[in-house]
Amino acid sequence: MDYDTILQGKYPAKRHAQRVVDYIRSKIPNATGVLYLESRGTKFLEDNDQEEHFRQRRYFYYLTGCNLADCYVTYDIDTSKSTLFIPPVDPESVIWSGLPVSAEEAKNKYDVDEVKYSNDLNATLAHVGAEKTNTTIYAIPHQVSEKVTFLEFENKNFSILKEAIEVSRVVKDEYELALIAKANAVSEKAHRSVLENVKHAQNECELEAIFVSTCMSKGAPHQAYHSIVAAGRAAATLHYVHNNAPLAGKQLLLLDAGCEWNCYASDITRTFPISGKFTPESRAIYDIVLKMQLDCIAALKEGVVWDDVHLLAHKIAIDGLLKLGILKGDKNEILENRTSVAFFPHGLGHYLGMDTHDTGVNANYADKDPMFRYLRVRGKLPAGSVITVEPGIYFCNFIIEPFLQDAKHAKYIDADVLEKYWDVGGVRIEDNIVVTKTGSENLTTVVKDPEEIEAIVSSG
Repeated sequence: MDYDTILQGKYPAKRHAQRVVDYIRSKIPNATGVLYLESRGTKFLEDNDQEEHFRQRRYFYYLTGCNLADCYVTYDIDTSKSTLFIPPVDPESVIWSGLPVSAEEAKNKYDVDEVKYSNDLNATLAHVGAEKTNTTIYAIPHQVSEKVTFLEFENKNFSILKEAIEVSRVVKDEYELALIAKANAVSEKAHRSVLENVKHAQNECELEAIFVSTCMSKGAPHQAYHSIVAAGRAAATLHYVHNNAPLAGKQLLLLDAGCEWNCYASDITRTFPISGKFTPESRAIYDIVLKMQLDCIAALKEGVVWDDVHLLAHKIAIDGLLKLGILKGDKNEILENRTSVAFFPHGLGHYLGMDTHDTGVNANYADKDPMFRYLRVRGKLPAGSVITVEPGIYFCNFIIEPFLQDAKHAKYIDADVLEKYWDVGGVRIEDNIVVTKTGSENLTTVVKDPEEIEAIVSSG
């Protein structure tokens, strides 16, 4: 994908707005009125005069492509006119922060029809509401400032807009895919830097610093999520957050990290030997997880049921663990009893977009079937969606021990063979995949061939 060429154009905000309107009209035929959204406002730390880290509201960004604070947007359903309201010049603020974006600059940069200053917002809303009869304003609950009034609008709908944007965001257009591809390209450089330097590092935090600094040097100052940099047995903790343990004496490093590019995320996991050479046990587990991932990716195309792909991953895991002797008995019984959940407890993946765990999911966390309880996406995958494929096998004592104490599962697990694998910790491999009508496209280019990984780490 030639993402750099695609990204030379404007973020297609008006096209997104029309998709949102189409969804609203599918639920409310002949809907008219105005869509209203606010950006994230400037906030200060509690008991402090420093600003909080700014993260744009994704609903607002989807209809504007604007990453500025203290902004507002309206979209007239009847005329398809979008109006962006940006902060006016505050002379006091200019002294400290410099001049803000002007209306002219914003008009040139964003895909909107008109740009006004935010001190015109209420007057504009009053005018639009008054000139229409029986008109409706659509907004998101708890995302309307107290100073904003909708008095001239006869109807106020706070129920449909959030849903409409979340559903619309599932299928990405070319520009959005280019943003995710760009985030992946930068993250590839950062993952590579960690591979090349892991032999010289002493602590997990050094590797996190290498990853983040590489992203920043490539123009991506923000991470899509808190990195997971887990060495040894810490890799068995799915969302390990400490990232501060020493590396000495540990087999593997699990790095789950990805930057974002203009509010769009990458989400990539690689697991590799700290020494530059897999142990027999860690290589055996790595090979199983790699087969899980490759076979699941090969199964993807429009209309595939994600639950079935998740089930496929478990079947491959069971076959692999049976060959190693960690599991024993009949593979169909192991699957039926859900014993493999002890080693692969999470879902196979999730939608990816402006959020790492993106919108449009229909998870059922109350599912009584433990194999599917944490599967964030259920049902058929549409073409144009981006989903992570991230199988894993983990040796977490806290999770596995109850299975060993339960006769239903214990008969399928060889505790003596298992003893050799605790220090593997965990292996996860994660790529970002675009679902297409006939298959898929992998946006992630980070190396995952085990021999190539060993060569890179050893030459570092």
